Amino acid sequence: MPFGHDMVHSLGTVVSLVNTSPATSAGEELLDLDELRALVDAREISGIGELTQRDLDQARRVRDAFHEIFSATDRADAIRLLNALLEGTRITPRLAEHDGHPVHVHYFAPGAALAEHLAADCGVALAHLLVEDEWERLRTCSAPDCERVFVDESRNRSRVYCDSRTCGNRMHVAAYRARRRA
Repeated sequence: MPFGHDMVHSLGTVVSLVNTSPATSAGEELLDLDELRALVDAREISGIGELTQRDLDQARRVRDAFHEIFSATDRADAIRLLNALLEGTRITPRLAEHDGHPVHVHYFAPGAALAEHLAADCGVALAHLLVEDEWERLRTCSAPDCERVFVDESRNRSRVYCDSRTCGNRMHVAAYRARRRA
């Protein structure tokens, strides 16, 4: 996918956020403010100060909205869901250069809460994916016991597992053993 650093980063952030959901993992992975701070730090989300319980509640709601977009049955549904999410943001594009990253675009308004920051930056990244007619790159892992989401960045859109080292390897080993038994 020929996308810039900011879009790739935002797509990775939305995947990380969605995969904290009980719908995609063994349980809630955003249990408290410490876990939310860990996500903010791991994804290098800039401009976020002190986090509150309200930030946690709002981040979970935004996460659930993004999960619905990943689960959309078709492009039109994904567009409708994304537009509904973006309507709640104050999108203010501006160029930024920080933390050793090249110049890139931030879409959140200065001083925005974490949830609005995520909705704006990650929502715009998903919007670009939809505009480029690449919405089918939003995937759910094909392993039978995994519901994690990912963005298929492969050139030929052939990725089917959230992680080739875990789910992919497990499924390939299982298929190999089944063939050996047959």
